[in-house]
Amino acid sequence: MEDLKNKVIVITGARRGMGKADALLFAEKGAKVVVSDISQEDCQAVVDEIEKKGGEALAVKCDVSKKEEVDNLFKKTIEKFGRVDVLVNNAGICQFKPFIDLTEEEWDRTLNINLKGYFLCAQAAAKEMVKQKSGVIVNIASVAMGQLGVGLSNIVHYCASKGGIAAMTEALALELAPYNIRVNAIAPGMIETPMIDSVKQDSKAMEEMLDRIPLRRVGKPEEIADLVVFLASDKSSYITGSIVVIDGGWLAG
Repeated sequence: MEDLKNKVIVITGARRGMGKADALLFAEKGAKVVVSDISQEDCQAVVDEIEKKGGEALAVKCDVSKKEEVDNLFKKTIEKFGRVDVLVNNAGICQFKPFIDLTEEEWDRTLNINLKGYFLCAQAAAKEMVKQKSGVIVNIASVAMGQLGVGLSNIVHYCASKGGIAAMTEALALELAPYNIRVNAIAPGMIETPMIDSVKQDSKAMEEMLDRIPLRRVGKPEEIADLVVFLASDKSSYITGSIVVIDGGWLAG
């Protein structure tokens, strides 16, 4: 994927988990990576790791639910690298709580980060990409996004946010195609990230989850990163408006 060399990649939620795996792989491919998350220190640690391997990266603290911080993220990106070629909308939270006990504040926080944050970042990136007449946006959705035959209890706010991401991806792909901007989403199943720590602590819940997955294992962040990088590259130049599921066969089971 030589076409990614020197491309400028902005990744949200990149201090750990799937976002960090994305950042490291893009850097390995020769891209310039903007590592963004809520902790400047953690972002800088990822940048240090990239730079030790000869890569080029920038750490920018950003709460994606706040427009002023999103604007600052892209301002600093343009100041440093001059353009934005790829946005990976990855930042997200997942809080397990029964619907009947869910508070308005908890609902708002999840939707503000998981959905509004994607909107703010996609809009900021698209404004730069329109000027260039090129760009790629990759949104991280989930098999919990609905309409797939998979229902998950105790995370209704998370499911609602991911369903919104799927719909937004399709709509953005139509609007931005005339500017040669592609927009796709990835819907991961169960992936080895801090988000599933609470499930792993419950051996019964974990076993029940694995029973749903034909491959009988949890996915690795690096396996998601491979797909993110593919969708960002020219290898997928005819793919837009798609939602690609990567779940170990969960939906097939």
